[in-house]
Amino acid sequence: MQNQDGQPAEPETETISSLPTSEVNDWANYRDDEVMQQHSAIQAEEAGKIPFVGDKEPLSSLAEEYKSGNPILLEKIKVLTEQYAAIRRTRGDGNCFFRSFMFAYLEHILESQDRAEIDRITVNVEQCRKTLLSLGYAEFTFEDFFSLFLEQLESVLSGKEACISHEELVQRSRDQSVSDYVVMFFRFITSGEIRKRLEFYEPFIQGLSNTSVEQFCKSSVEPMGEESDHVHITALSDALGVPIRIVYLDRSHDDKGSVSVNHHDFTPAAHEVTDANTGGAVALEPFITLLYRPGHYDILYPK
Repeated sequence: MQNQDGQPAEPETETISSLPTSEVNDWANYRDDEVMQQHSAIQAEEAGKIPFVGDKEPLSSLAEEYKSGNPILLEKIKVLTEQYAAIRRTRGDGNCFFRSFMFAYLEHILESQDRAEIDRITVNVEQCRKTLLSLGYAEFTFEDFFSLFLEQLESVLSGKEACISHEELVQRSRDQSVSDYVVMFFRFITSGEIRKRLEFYEPFIQGLSNTSVEQFCKSSVEPMGEESDHVHITALSDALGVPIRIVYLDRSHDDKGSVSVNHHDFTPAAHEVTDANTGGAVALEPFITLLYRPGHYDILYPK
């Protein structure tokens, strides 16, 4: 997994999820060998054992996982505990970003009961449907995935006849027939967003994989089990209009040895508001926070 970015093709409409050209290769900084090796060692074993979405755990469980690792990692986990209370793990099967986003978003709706947000995202989903049709996708190839996602949205609203509890949301997220369909929904709209904005994404994709946008979508976005990187996150956030915060766990530190935990907010322009004092655009705080370790995403819960 690598992070690629560059200058936007249409700066007047670009979002703050874009990074300067100088940071095109920064994703590689997070391919920390020790973190990668340690995670890879547990990934193969855990992938088949843990459910698609695990139980919420105290953040101390993360420290326990790295207790024999590099001290910088343990120090960073201590820093994380100042802002975050818990972690919810997802299965390391290549779909962890989309599954993490899926559960975190539906959980947010279940807890906030934000009808306006459901109405807003439903409009975006319909636009995504039209985008896929305009790109030549046959509707039968994606309609079931779209329908199931919209059903899940409605199911987490109280007052509905089929309203589900938090426990039922967890169980549904562990049901492969439901979970995989929602993942495929996200993969289709991510692919559609990338293809729709080909000129913007093309430089990133060529730097990332040296392939065409179409081939990248066919081989690295739409198939189940293909891992996600900066391009996928940017496209999903922009397509749905949902801000996402990614927190990075790596071994970086400054020249004095001080450590801090870096994060990046993917905030679509649709979620910017005008500051009453300055008149400038202000990005809304993301309500979904994911922890990124090389090759894997989990859900983080702020205090």
